Amino acid sequence: MNLHGKDIKIFTANSNPKVAAEIAQNLGLPVGQSEVVTFSDGEVSVSIQESVRGSDVFVVQSTSSPVNDHLMELLIMIDAFKRASAGRITAVIPYMGYARQDRKAKARDPISAKLVADLITAAGADRVLSMDLHCPQIQGFFDIPVDHLLGNPTFVKYYLEKFPEETYNHDEFVVVAPDVGSVARARAFATKVHMGLAIVDKRRQKANVCEVMNVIGDVKGKTCILYDDMVDTAGSLCNAANALVEVGGAKEVY
Repeated sequence: MNLHGKDIKIFTANSNPKVAAEIAQNLGLPVGQSEVVTFSDGEVSVSIQESVRGSDVFVVQSTSSPVNDHLMELLIMIDAFKRASAGRITAVIPYMGYARQDRKAKARDPISAKLVADLITAAGADRVLSMDLHCPQIQGFFDIPVDHLLGNPTFVKYYLEKFPEETYNHDEFVVVAPDVGSVARARAFATKVHMGLAIVDKRRQKANVCEVMNVIGDVKGKTCILYDDMVDTAGSLCNAANALVEVGGAKEVY
């Protein structure tokens, strides 16, 4: 019998044990008993050490660095729960690896985000819960329901408390998208904090190397808030911050 929401069990592999523990604590539940180890040849071994028959199982596991190891842990753990007759399996993936590979940027490119979505579905997940996907359309890559949570409200609350409108003139603040792909995300944030919007025009020559070309919008003498979803080498953010100050004449950058 499927007891959705009635017999909840939370498990984790090796990427986010602290996050899983905090989630479980907030729900007043223990973290499920399991063991995820690696054989000497690199193979992942998963052992579920309690009954999950009919349970509503949540697997908390980001596919963060090392991406491939954590992805395999997630897939094998999901398979273990499926074969242990869990009632429903939800993959909780705060950070979705491979999400930036969501399209063919040039001929013969893979669409790795779609491949990862297929793997998670094939492993036996019934639902996915993730945050701030690099591209919201990735939800459509899955043939199972996806809950896409946004960190936006947390940042809105933080900056409205840090710079309250009663004290600060928000006309002197600008939310900046560090590249054209981040405009929609930055615009939504700027609307909620009642600030202007600017864009940094960036041209990437090769992976993980970027060159800032221009600042679109008025940032001279203003306080800028750079708003993006993913930090790898932080090259985009650092170059954008330098451009805002050196080219645009911004007063300060957050």
